[in-house]
Amino acid sequence: MNNLVITHAEAFVTGPDVPRCRLAEDMGEVYETLTLLRLTTACGLEGFAGITTYSEHCFDESLGAALKPLLAGLPGKNVRDISAIWQYMMSRYNPMTPKPQSAIDIALWDLQAKSQNLPLYQLLGGSPANDSIPSYASTPLLDTPAEYVDFVRDLQTQGFDTVKFHLWCEPEKDMQLLKTIEEVFGNQLAFMIDLEERYSLEDALIISRQLEKMNCIWLEAPLPDTDLKGYAELRARTSVTVIPAGNTLLTPEMLSLAIDNHSWDSLRADVTYAGGFTGTRRLAELAAQHDMSIELQSWGYTATQAANLHLMLAISNTGYFEQPVPYSSHEAFCSTPIRTQSGRVKAPQGPGLGIKINWQQVAEQAFWHFETGSR
Repeated sequence: MNNLVITHAEAFVTGPDVPRCRLAEDMGEVYETLTLLRLTTACGLEGFAGITTYSEHCFDESLGAALKPLLAGLPGKNVRDISAIWQYMMSRYNPMTPKPQSAIDIALWDLQAKSQNLPLYQLLGGSPANDSIPSYASTPLLDTPAEYVDFVRDLQTQGFDTVKFHLWCEPEKDMQLLKTIEEVFGNQLAFMIDLEERYSLEDALIISRQLEKMNCIWLEAPLPDTDLKGYAELRARTSVTVIPAGNTLLTPEMLSLAIDNHSWDSLRADVTYAGGFTGTRRLAELAAQHDMSIELQSWGYTATQAANLHLMLAISNTGYFEQPVPYSSHEAFCSTPIRTQSGRVKAPQGPGLGIKINWQQVAEQAFWHFETGSR
């Protein structure tokens, strides 16, 4: 496949009709928008990316609008020039940098892997022998501690041995759930908690005392990611592993400030938010230089999960795949979902991202569409 010049670019914004959840008590139902990008080359090869974005009250079409001016510059560019295209895209004026560039970068890497008939993680430097990673079930917000207990028991029958709880983010209610988990499961359940950047430092210190007695793998996003001073104080006063949300500070320069400030035990990022594979690999390298891990979030639809999974399998300093549950809420338009088996997930089969999208369904259900170039 010698002619890898891009001839056509097409973006769809969709609002899949799936069950919606909440992720904190003060949050309404989350409308998870799936924006899909498809690039076509002169030789007919197609590459794609899927970005999940989140909003309350309605679906969000802003990522499609942010992609539109960038896509106009893609026809005529060669897929093999990923680094140069990334630099070009990052230097364009754009109100949502770097989410739209993330979509373009992922689609370019998907194309290049397909042109070499390789799974993406192998093109990114991963070993064929390293095709799976431990996973944890990432829960929606439930109504009562009893519902969480039943939910966890059901997850255990499905092969999960690690769970991340999205809590109410109300200290008293959250503490009661943790005590219930401790009473029912003891130290037999490994878990994380996600506080969605909604706690004060004082309340984060209180809940960390409870977590220190439990089998807690990490405390995620108790404070806003920008509160580097608060995180440094929290980390100095607890033995619990503390990590950020990973949605705000998205460049090596910004994250270096957090590292120098001793704000977190681990970095956190999302390939679909932090500049695609090109951008997020820089963050993984930064973490490795400081003997830190980088946990990649993959809450979202299958295309979002796949991008993060492939990078996880290509680097050595990450520990877990985030599996959104229930499964059905995040498998729209995809006939090859990613699912946990016996506590692990495997790389999708096939070249590139390795997943199949029903583009006819996407076109029929999209509420925003743009294309440029020639077919």
